[in-house]
Amino acid sequence: MEQRYQAVSFVVHDGESVVEVARRFNVSRQTVHAWLARYERSGLAALADRSHRPKGCSLQMPASVDAVVLELRRLNPDWGPCRLLHELTREGVEPLPSRSGIYRLLRRHAQIDPGARRRRDRKFKRWERGTAMELWQMDVVGGILLSDGTELKALTGINDHSRFIVWRFAAGTAVLGSHRIGFRRLTRLGYCVGILSC
Repeated sequence: MEQRYQAVSFVVHDGESVVEVARRFNVSRQTVHAWLARYERSGLAALADRSHRPKGCSLQMPASVDAVVLELRRLNPDWGPCRLLHELTREGVEPLPSRSGIYRLLRRHAQIDPGARRRRDRKFKRWERGTAMELWQMDVVGGILLSDGTELKALTGINDHSRFIVWRFAAGTAVLGSHRIGFRRLTRLGYCVGILSC
């Protein structure tokens, strides 16, 4: 503030030019003109340090939406930002905040612990065989109607390890029984160790 007051004083009281004062204080001419305008408008108090914080933020969540989110969280402490956003959408809250905005609001009000996340269960094991041709998953899909009115069944066999289709067949319901017999013969020959049928 003292630097601004001295610069204004040199121009107003001592009659120095704006260019000389700007050079002396190592600022631009526009800055000195801004200080002079502030001084003329409001006096010495206008030269005090001012906050650079913006007066408002267009992206800030309104207080009414804040209150609704916090109340929903209070009533349902297990709900996270995704569920809260879903509920706000169902209730027709406007303006609708973003999921990350809801998360920041919950953090700001100590409603959520940023370090505590649900970890994957250590007992979880991927349902997959370790080697190829150890298990085939067999799936039967029906309801494929032909133009003459007959229904086909589509059968597929998938290698559980590589996820490749190793076997496929389309048959009518009458042929299905004989086809299973042929498939069993394939497994006896050692093509796969086990079959999982859905």
